[in-house]
Amino acid sequence: GFLRFSLPMFPVGAEVMTPLILWMSAIAIVYTSLVALVQEDMKKLIAYSSVAHMGYVTMGIFAANQQGIDGAIFQMISHGFISGALFLCVGVIYDRMHTREIDAYGGLVTRMPAYALIFMFFTMANVGLPGTSGFVGEFLTLIGVFQVNTWVAAVATAGVILSAAYALWLYRRVVMGDLIKESLRTITDMTTRERAIFAPLVVMTLLLGVYPALVLDIIGPSVEALVSNYETALASAQDALQTAATN
Repeated sequence: GFLRFSLPMFPVGAEVMTPLILWMSAIAIVYTSLVALVQEDMKKLIAYSSVAHMGYVTMGIFAANQQGIDGAIFQMISHGFISGALFLCVGVIYDRMHTREIDAYGGLVTRMPAYALIFMFFTMANVGLPGTSGFVGEFLTLIGVFQVNTWVAAVATAGVILSAAYALWLYRRVVMGDLIKESLRTITDMTTRERAIFAPLVVMTLLLGVYPALVLDIIGPSVEALVSNYETALASAQDALQTAATN
């Protein structure tokens, strides 16, 4: 909606609201990351993580430059693979134990090594590990925002640290440690069907991480045209205001 309507159709309004939206996005990133830290339900934690990552998207869009909008669109595509995979990771163990409470797990690496590996991969992608698609979107977005407002970029960067905190803490509590709960002693690793479901998500997360041009080359010309039209419209509006003020 922002890309299709706000920027191209209402450029002056978008420009007026940009500072507010940038700061709201930065606050949302930090606030929802802190909320994610205190969740006891795995699915809720990942859901709040998704909200935090959408803050980067709105920031990138209203940076209204090539890097910012490229990063926002890339982040939306990347997030579809990573967040979807994390919800699937929750689903795998929910099917076995019928609970999403983090305290119900611990030490799964002992019984589910393949699951532990997949969960770790997507946890690191969610944090924004270089080499995964999660890094490219966040990095481009922060570059774009930095050109517009340094302080907003600095606050948003704190969200990267907080995302590492809640994601790795979740992983440690669920997967690492000793297998002390009796109910987990008979839990089985991922089936062939489950591994096949994760395979394309792993491939796309890695592919977009090491070869982001696969997406950026496609969206680049459209983003360039959008930014150019936006800047032209703003310049015309400013000229009209100056003319009116002179008259």
